[in-house]
Amino acid sequence: MKKTMASNFMNTTRDHKFILKEWLDMNKVFETERFKGGYSVDDLDFILDNALKGAKEMVAPGCADSDQIGLKFENGQVITPQSTKDGYFFIMNNGFGATNADPQDESAMPQTLVWAIYEYLIGANPSIGTLWLAGSGAAGLVEDFGSEELKKTYLAKMYSGQWAATMDLTEPSAGSDVGDLTSKAIPTDKPGVYKIKGTKCFISGGEQDITENIIHLALARIEGAAPGTKGVSLFVVPKYLPDANGEVGEFNDVNCAGIEHKMGLKGSPTCVINFGEENNCLGFLLGEAPGEDGAGRGLMQMFKMMNEERLMSGISGMALAAVAYHNSAQYASERIQGRAAANPKVRAQIIKHEDVKRMLMFQKAHIEAYRAMALATFYQIDIEKWSSDAELVKKSKKYLEINTPIVKAYCSDGALNCISEALQIYGGYGFSEEYPVAELYRDARIYPIWEGTNFIQSMDLVGRKMTMKKGEVFAEWLNEIQNFIEANKAAAGFEKEFEILQKGMNNYREMQKNLGAIMAQPGMVQQYATRVLHATGKLYGAFLLIDQALIAQKKIAELGKEHFDYSFYAGKVASASFFIKNILPEIGAFAEVLKNTDTTILEVPEEVFFV
Repeated sequence: MKKTMASNFMNTTRDHKFILKEWLDMNKVFETERFKGGYSVDDLDFILDNALKGAKEMVAPGCADSDQIGLKFENGQVITPQSTKDGYFFIMNNGFGATNADPQDESAMPQTLVWAIYEYLIGANPSIGTLWLAGSGAAGLVEDFGSEELKKTYLAKMYSGQWAATMDLTEPSAGSDVGDLTSKAIPTDKPGVYKIKGTKCFISGGEQDITENIIHLALARIEGAAPGTKGVSLFVVPKYLPDANGEVGEFNDVNCAGIEHKMGLKGSPTCVINFGEENNCLGFLLGEAPGEDGAGRGLMQMFKMMNEERLMSGISGMALAAVAYHNSAQYASERIQGRAAANPKVRAQIIKHEDVKRMLMFQKAHIEAYRAMALATFYQIDIEKWSSDAELVKKSKKYLEINTPIVKAYCSDGALNCISEALQIYGGYGFSEEYPVAELYRDARIYPIWEGTNFIQSMDLVGRKMTMKKGEVFAEWLNEIQNFIEANKAAAGFEKEFEILQKGMNNYREMQKNLGAIMAQPGMVQQYATRVLHATGKLYGAFLLIDQALIAQKKIAELGKEHFDYSFYAGKVASASFFIKNILPEIGAFAEVLKNTDTTILEVPEEVFFV
């Protein structure tokens, strides 16, 4: 019998409870004016437990359908499995969707908690994730930049999920280089209303049969606007125009020309969308039209949504890696093969083999690092948006700038390595579609590509974030890690870990110096940028893990080894120790690579790749 992903969705709430109740100070969020009198830390167990239960029982059962049945495209329409519809409306009807971004919704949860829950829901069926995750960001743009009429017409249905939303940037000839787009916006005789004409591709959820309307947030250039990214504007383009009562009305000449056939996320419709085939597609401008300088505000507006989508990509990779990890651990505890070095006389479960334990530890340590940096970043979003402490808000804004490309790229790249280790534990069975890890690897492969490829994230970190305010912001970010080392380097039982962490910091600063030496050489930074971001992620991950380990060690001393929670806290200490001793030293090797200033990539003729 084929084992489906639905029956193999696995995760736990334990680490999320630790992060939200013991590590992050969620009281600072719950006590803000936005959340005061609503949820509290005491509610977290109930919320997380029920979210995980819902993910297992209501969302995960559709994952096999998403992958094996997939989508049908007939007469311009996308047909999804019934289980996809059921999962979507479970998420919406239980308050896990875009309502949490609604500033008027008194039941909304902080983003830190929301995205802890999203790890379960994405891991349960990542194909459905592309159909509902864009809703909050798109509604937020209408909230921030839309006219009162647009807000009144669209927001309630977008927040509730009754109407879905998309983000439409990419075109056949304009991918990462958005400024090359050719979509046009032609003014009508009504202010703020334009006729939209153009083609967008790779639009997640661009067409589906789940919601009664789809609200496209599309980038286009108004006639006469400046060339390149400067002249781009952002438009609300509904599939169906709302009628006088705000309900679905006339078709708005938004057509799906086809869906992509992908290696993963087969239940997620990735569409080619044509606007204005009959020259009858209306779009509604968000914000102001370009002035005399021809400058539009579209890209600036879209990046508000894009940054959330980038964090989503990092968390999504981690979510699938977590499912693969739990499955591989379970499999390793049951599969009997070979004899362990410690007891060669009897056949053993493979979890007793040292290399299998290494692969499990590799996954565990990395996933906990990814989860820590992702939720810590959403915590900064909650502080930045809702705190009344001006200094705290200022600091959060700075750290969000730095953390966003790290979470997006380091977590999504690294998740693939974790899933690969999980697959290896299964041996030949892992390469078989009868087991869950093969699909997880296929599904997760998109996240390093989505929302700006990971090279773009790396150049953002190296070219912009490290140099913000003449490097002061990044220096402050690094100094927080250094100050933490100074304050804790004598912590009993962690002396070796802090010694290695300090060496990692020294190696990182050596890397910075070597990077600075080549900054002026054309092409040099570009070939190293991805590795610089990975090195930054390793340093940040090590810092967060040992910060958690210090808390865990105190709990061990308090509870003792016989306590039922001992294994969890011992695991937190082990994750930090393994990561610092095995992963962090890689920064030193990369610092040496940078010192060599290798120019092979710059000098090698392209012809060598074709012989």
